[in-house]
Amino acid sequence: MYPDDTPHVPAQRAVEVHQPTPYPPAVAVPAPVVPVQPGAVPAVATIVLPDGRVVTGYAINPAQPEPLAAKPAVSRTAVNVVLGGVGFLAVCGGLILLTSFIAALTAFITQLITLAAVIFGGWIAVQIFSANGHQGGTTVNIRKAVIKRNKFYS
Repeated sequence: MYPDDTPHVPAQRAVEVHQPTPYPPAVAVPAPVVPVQPGAVPAVATIVLPDGRVVTGYAINPAQPEPLAAKPAVSRTAVNVVLGGVGFLAVCGGLILLTSFIAALTAFITQLITLAAVIFGGWIAVQIFSANGHQGGTTVNIRKAVIKRNKFYS
């Protein structure tokens, strides 16, 4: 902004000093007497402050305590018995479902075992009754075999 060889002086600012202006002390004015009937609360209240100002407003009713909580129409014991019954029915229903699931699982496993037996039995039947037989293995004629001391001789 400024060339290096140009000296400059910081800007001079005018400073204004503000002093607070005190208010004169309030003169206490006696409060006007408001006639009030004994035992009655006026609908609009008037108050004279110590500095003489008059404040008019509605009277504030004293705070009423909260009413006690009313007893429920149904006893807690009855509610607990009903909730216990609902829980018991839920457990019984769960046990019935579990029993049904176990029965279905048992039937499924039985069907799988039966299917495996049928497939394996079919494979064995094909091996026995096939026309080709065992072409690569040794054929043993059981009718001609002689059994002595748990050994086979042909």
